[in-house]
Amino acid sequence: MSKDYCIDLKAMPSLFSLYRKIFFGRKPGWDEQPLPMIKVSSPNVALATDKVEQYAKVCGFEFDGQTLPPTYLYVMAFRLHAMIFTHEAITFPLLGMIHLKNSITLHRATSVAENYDIECSLTTSQMTDSGLEFELVSKAFVAGELVWESLSTYLYRIEGKTKRVRPPKASDMNWDAPEAWSLSEDLGRRYAKASGDYNLIHLHPVLSKRFGFDRVLAHGMWSKGRCIAQVMPEIVNKPCKIDVAFKLPLFMPGNVSFSAEQQQDSLVFELRDQKGRRPHLTGEISFL
Repeated sequence: MSKDYCIDLKAMPSLFSLYRKIFFGRKPGWDEQPLPMIKVSSPNVALATDKVEQYAKVCGFEFDGQTLPPTYLYVMAFRLHAMIFTHEAITFPLLGMIHLKNSITLHRATSVAENYDIECSLTTSQMTDSGLEFELVSKAFVAGELVWESLSTYLYRIEGKTKRVRPPKASDMNWDAPEAWSLSEDLGRRYAKASGDYNLIHLHPVLSKRFGFDRVLAHGMWSKGRCIAQVMPEIVNKPCKIDVAFKLPLFMPGNVSFSAEQQQDSLVFELRDQKGRRPHLTGEISFL
């Protein structure tokens, strides 16, 4: 029977120091045991206006100096994700993991002036045809009120267990006049400065090649943030649930296309390659 762990922090950890453990520490690989429940929490987290402004700029949000972008609290929660990834009970390395899906529920508009109690829990895990799939649930509270939460689904690929899959196909949504975006080579470094997420595969081609990638990969959560920034006029400050699935890696520099479409009860959107043939990300916004 696996052991449960609860870690109560006095302050938010530094991602830079955690990444030193991730990249230079050694883990033997998955021991084929069920993953334990690990919960990490940090109380009374204060935000820096200049950091929020920097994040908003790199993702394309219009920041009014008060209201947080719906995706910003993920930046804070990811520090607790990294605490879990580096925990001794997790026997496989972060570099073997793929972010498959992310869902964010915004219960109400949040402000840079508020202080947050943030917690993250490793909950369920299961074997799939592609490897070990598991979920991290993150929550942010203000004075005991749940204001924001996120569910991230990760995959740890296991040698010999991965089945070959066909490239994802774009949906049948209208693609007559998509937005065209150009991703600069330094985007990963600018997002890292704003978010604190200094994963080496996003920073420089020399570093990404060390881990098996020919070019620099864009952060998946930058992709989500940029898409949400584009449709903020539809969201405004409404409570909503924002679901995305990460389909194909997005390399920099590069060009992509984006479009959104209103359906009966939701707004759907996709981020595709320049020609609009293959999706990098698919998403849906449901209003609560």
